[in-house]
Amino acid sequence: MKKVINSKETLIDDMIAGFLVAEEKTITQSSADPRVLYRKEKVPGKVGIVSGGGSGHEPLFLGLLGKNMVDAVAIGNIFAAPTPATVLEAIKEADQGVGVICLFGNYDGDVLNFDMGAELAMMEDIEVINLPISDDIASSTVHEERRGIAGDLFVIKEVAAAAAKGFNLEQCQAIGKKANRQTFSIGVGIQPGINPMTEEKNFELAEDEIEFGLGIHGEPGMEKLKMCDAHTLVNKMAMALLNELDKFEEKQLVVCINGLGSTTHLELYTVNFELNKILQEHQFIVVDTEIGCICTTQEMAGFSLTTQVLTDDLIELYQMEAYSPCYFHKGGY
Repeated sequence: MKKVINSKETLIDDMIAGFLVAEEKTITQSSADPRVLYRKEKVPGKVGIVSGGGSGHEPLFLGLLGKNMVDAVAIGNIFAAPTPATVLEAIKEADQGVGVICLFGNYDGDVLNFDMGAELAMMEDIEVINLPISDDIASSTVHEERRGIAGDLFVIKEVAAAAAKGFNLEQCQAIGKKANRQTFSIGVGIQPGINPMTEEKNFELAEDEIEFGLGIHGEPGMEKLKMCDAHTLVNKMAMALLNELDKFEEKQLVVCINGLGSTTHLELYTVNFELNKILQEHQFIVVDTEIGCICTTQEMAGFSLTTQVLTDDLIELYQMEAYSPCYFHKGGY
């Protein structure tokens, strides 16, 4: 395994240090917990937005710290949830007097530790609502039981916009629940990523195989397939997404083509071309598309497709400008 690091012991601290050097004008580090980063700008009376999760998925989550986006992040070890104490400090840094909403992927460790962190914060009289994001359709037929993958981006974007517009905590929660219910993702793995702490691959595949429905940590998918061309693969993925999208009357969508770490833009743009054709054939209107590495797993090869069904209220929130180190939205679409 080849990794450009100093040591396993310092790799997360070194990453954070480099990030802070790049973003020192707007982002700083908690003096109480070095695994908490937060925006310097405070907006009294605004609902605070916290996100976070395991390291190794960059630019999630620290890359979404920014204006009309995330206020504070809780950073965990590689592929591991942040501790309850770290979550508590992130909540305290994000709190601007009217409560905090925490948005994170729906994984057992994250749910447990964010719940414990929220309980600790409420003991300090900070009102907190947790909202696990659950967009991965391959992981369960029950939406609330699904894993969270690249759909995090759209849910965070819209909840943060609601907070910036002055929505109260309960209104932000309602927007988050709606955005989550209308966001659907599915991924495929082509080659494994390697955990830099253990040097272990997160799954195994034969040279001519792909994992259809793969989870972000290498969790088994729905089935193993033989490697095929982009048209065939994207069509199969799109059919799974259409089973969800066709339940809605609305036809406007936002789309994210997410690379898992080592998949090139050449491939991602090809995937987007194939998906867009299929969505148009089914009378869907793609109003905006994000293409790039948003939610990664080190050097894992593969990609995920995310679609979100837009309603008038989500459109208004999605259109708000947003600025962060790894995500920029100029406003509108």
